[in-house]
Amino acid sequence: MKIDGVFSGGGVKAYGFLGVLEVLKSKELKLERVAGTSAGAIVASFLASGFDVDDIRLKLDELDLKMFLDPPLITKWLPFSKWVFLYFQLGINKGDKLENWLYSQLAEKNIYTFNDIPRGYLKVVISDLSLGKLVVIPDDLERVYGINPLHFPVAKAVRMSAGFPYFFMPKKLPGKSNTKSIIVDGGLLSNFPLWIFDNQKGKQDRPILGVKLSETVENTEPRRIRNALDMFQALFATMKMAHDTRYISTAQKRNIIFVPVEGIGAINLSINEATKENLINIGMESAEVFLQKWPK
Repeated sequence: MKIDGVFSGGGVKAYGFLGVLEVLKSKELKLERVAGTSAGAIVASFLASGFDVDDIRLKLDELDLKMFLDPPLITKWLPFSKWVFLYFQLGINKGDKLENWLYSQLAEKNIYTFNDIPRGYLKVVISDLSLGKLVVIPDDLERVYGINPLHFPVAKAVRMSAGFPYFFMPKKLPGKSNTKSIIVDGGLLSNFPLWIFDNQKGKQDRPILGVKLSETVENTEPRRIRNALDMFQALFATMKMAHDTRYISTAQKRNIIFVPVEGIGAINLSINEATKENLINIGMESAEVFLQKWPK
């Protein structure tokens, strides 16, 4: 059966998506249109490009997450300078290695711009801090920025969506005025865009399945805030949750696989193989239990 899929953000916890995708494949549920925020946008871009779960797992198995650490070279000799870049460039890592990696992976399927993907089959959420807007790529590019969506690089869109504030330097997009927009992680304004495939009449073309890398809101554990960094992470997590929590109704919860992956930092690039495998297993278990009662 054909379904549409929406994937939440979650950073390195995205290994949980692999378990869910393996179960969907075993149940012969084929994802057609896909959308996502941050890490969910990465997975969605692979699926929209034609990779199946076995391909994606192989890519992630071979991946050393630490390769995405790419602060300016000067920080190697002057460690304190990273705080200068944090202040003036609004981030520590450039994010170029992430974007280049995405580009090379998608190129294997000859996917470069949104013109290479069937129209409407991939939607990526970003946050525009300059305009104070949630933006969906490619849908909003022409209206908001005057940019032809067909020529926009998929890897760039996904890199922007995964631009965790301060960890990565934000990207900039030229707009209809002389001021460039500062773009950060889409999760800031919608970490779980389950609404994204609703048509103008509020109806759905096919069943929509959401995959959210967290417990339900009612089961969220209190956060320990001991310093400024803890406070920032708690602040960002609260902001990510706020919009989507108000949007998700009781009826919609019946179409969401909640994957309980609490206790793992979204930007902890040092997680070991055992943790990755555990995340995959949690995803599989959550999907198996969910699909036993999913009404579709």
